[in-house]
This record gives sequence, structure tokens and C-alpha cells, in this order.
Amino acid sequence: MSEASRENRYPPAFQSWLVWGLGAAFYCSGFYQRVAPAVITDHLMADFSMGAAELGSFSAFYFYSYFLMQVPTGILADRWGPRKLLAAGAFVAALGTFFFALGQSIFMANLGRLLIGGSVGVAFVSLLKLSTHWFPPQRFAMTSGLALCFGLVGAVTAGAPLRFLVEQFGWRSVMFVSAVLASALTVAIWVYVRDDPGEKGYKSFVSKSGSDHRSASQIFSGLLTVLRYKNTWVISLAPSGIAGPLLAFSGLWGVSYLIARYGLTHAESAGITSLLLVTWGLGGPVLGGLSDRLRRRKALYLAGLIVSSAGWISIIYLPELSVWAFTVILAIVGFASGSMIIGFAFAKESVPPSLAGTVSGVCNMGVMLGPMILQPLIGWALDRNWTGLTENGIRVYERGAYDWAFALMVVWSVLGSVLMLFSTDTQCRQMVQEAPVQPESKEKAG
Repeated sequence: MSEASRENRYPPAFQSWLVWGLGAAFYCSGFYQRVAPAVITDHLMADFSMGAAELGSFSAFYFYSYFLMQVPTGILADRWGPRKLLAAGAFVAALGTFFFALGQSIFMANLGRLLIGGSVGVAFVSLLKLSTHWFPPQRFAMTSGLALCFGLVGAVTAGAPLRFLVEQFGWRSVMFVSAVLASALTVAIWVYVRDDPGEKGYKSFVSKSGSDHRSASQIFSGLLTVLRYKNTWVISLAPSGIAGPLLAFSGLWGVSYLIARYGLTHAESAGITSLLLVTWGLGGPVLGGLSDRLRRRKALYLAGLIVSSAGWISIIYLPELSVWAFTVILAIVGFASGSMIIGFAFAKESVPPSLAGTVSGVCNMGVMLGPMILQPLIGWALDRNWTGLTENGIRVYERGAYDWAFALMVVWSVLGSVLMLFSTDTQCRQMVQEAPVQPESKEKAG
């Protein structure tokens, strides 16, 4: 096909899906890395001589850098383009995974997690940017939903399948192979991904005038503007009441808790915690679609927070709960927690339209705030209630210690529900137009 004829045609589907798929593969790896420590806690505590507090801090290093990268990612995606940003992210993720796999000290392990979290933190924004350029606008919602599905695949892979591989080959070998795969992905992204179909000679789905190239100062100014709105604060902090308990449980403490409470194997426990993530992924699009249909944001989001809070209280503190009843309630918690996805539309409708991307980054920072704080805090509480019992040199925490520590999850979840009471429902319409004048009065008018 000649260059002239290409310029008048949109890219073929296989080309668009290849470009998008490589970005989605990196996003998938981020979810895998996020929850992987949950199924290897015993190995980590033995190899690095860690207690629960140190293990919680180790896992949280991922969230520290991920949290800090959310606002800079918007600037970098615009300045560098998704190809360079994804390739750089995959390279740094591979480097961090090598540090984690080969490090003999807790310092090297923490450094590895820090590099991994910051690097995979660029994936989602870059993937959305690729979707905008390589697919027609009416496909954007579909590709965004598929991106979340890819993330879910990564999270489930880090459950029972990862535990099986670890038991067969050892956690360091598995993580080393993960690093090699991340390195291969770096090369594939650099070779095949392009920011826009125009770089391959095809017609772009984004007009030149449609591109948004804001300076760093404009990004910062936009950040200050969105922080003037009450809803920004509420909708950014409330989801930590969902993501905090959910990722603290599924991403670190759930497997060991289920072993202590029910005497399950690591693989069985990992399967149950993976179910929490699966139902979370299913609840998002269902509740998001229901919110659009009912034209209500606050009520449905608040209902999800209340149901998840009640669920956590039930599964932790009902004394004679069978493992099957526990699993059913945990699935309900996961599905109700999918209401968190409403927050991104809720937030975008609460600020001027041109700042939708900025407020989404702020909202995502709030999501990560929960696990970033709860994972080490629960570890600290477990150590405070440790009875001194060890097994093969590893601290063993009894159910009573978890009951005390998981009270932090319950409190965090309830606080999220209380915060949501102070939000102003947008009723699925844009509350604020471009001129950000007297934001509080405009919100009250809504």
C-alpha cells in the first residue's frame, strides 16, 4: 500500500489492537505486581527476617511511588507520548523486579518495589491516550473497560497460579522470569507501539487541533483549580475507604488470615482473595452503567460504601461464619466495592470540563492512599498483638491479632461512607462550566 493511499485510511484493526494490546499487557503486569506479595508473605518474612510491620511497609513501597506518579504522568504522557512513557515504564519495572528477585537485603527489596510502583503508575493514562488515537471515539468506553479486564487478569494471575509456580520453582526464580518478561515487553513496546497512526502513514482518529499540549505550569494551575471544589476532596478521599481495605486484604494480609482462621492451604486462600478482585472487576461496569441509567452518582456510590462496610464487619467479626459463607459475603463486598468506578465520572462532572484529566489523576491518588497507609498500619497492629509464636523462624499471627488489626479496615471503610455524605450529587450532568468562579456556590446550586 502506498503512503498516499494510507494517509486517507484509518489503521487496520490488527494494527490498532497490537499497539493497544502491548500497552494493556504492561497495565496487566502492574496489577500482577500490586497483589503478588499476598501469596508469598511466608517466603518474604523468612528470607528477609521481617515481621508484619516491615512486610506491610515493604508492600506499601509500591503504592508510595504509584501515588506520587499520578499527576506527573499526565505531563509526561503529553510531553513524551505514550510510546516513550510505556517503554520507559516497562524498563524501570523490569529493573525493579530484578532488584526484588536478586536482592539479599530488605533495602534492595524495598527499592525494587518502589521502582515497580512508580513505573507501572504510568500505564493507565498512557493506555487511554493510545485508545484515543488508535480507535474511533465510540470505542473509547469499550477499550477502557477492556483495560480494567486486563488488570483483573494480572491480579488473578498473582493469586493461585503464582502460588503454584512459587511452590514449584521458588519465589526468586518466578520473579526473575517476571523481570525477563518485562524486559521483553520493553523491546516490543519500543518496536511496535507508536503514539499515533500518522507515524505509520495512516489517518489518525484525533485531529491536530484536538491534541492537548499543556505546559507544566498549566497542569499545576489546573491542579490548584480542581482542589478548590468540595467534591474533589470528598470524591478523592472517600474511595480510599473502598480500595484501602480491599487491597490491604487481597494484596497482602488476606491469604495469611484465611490460613490462620480456617486452616486453608496457601493456594485455597489465594483463590478466595482472587475472587474478591474478580467480583470487584465485575461490579465496576455494572454499577457504573446503573449509575448512568438512574442518573445518580452519590446514592449508588454511598450504597456501595455502606454494603462493603457491613460486609467487612460481618466476615471479620461473626464468630461462627463458615468458609463458604465467608466467601459469599466477600464476593458481595467485592461487587459493592465496584461502585468506586462511579467516582471518576462523579469527579469529572464536578469540575470544569477542561480539567477532567487533572481531577481523574487526583481521584486516583485518593484511591491509592488507602492501601498505601493501611498495609503498613495493619502490619504494625499485628506485631503489637503477636503472642510470640513462630514456625520455622517465621512469626505466626493468631486470629485474635487479625481481629484487632482488621478493625483498622472497618474504621477506614466507615469513614469513607461518612465522607460521601458530604458530596453533592451531579445527577450525571456537568455542574461547573469552564469559568471556575465561586465553586462552592455552584456546587450548592447543584
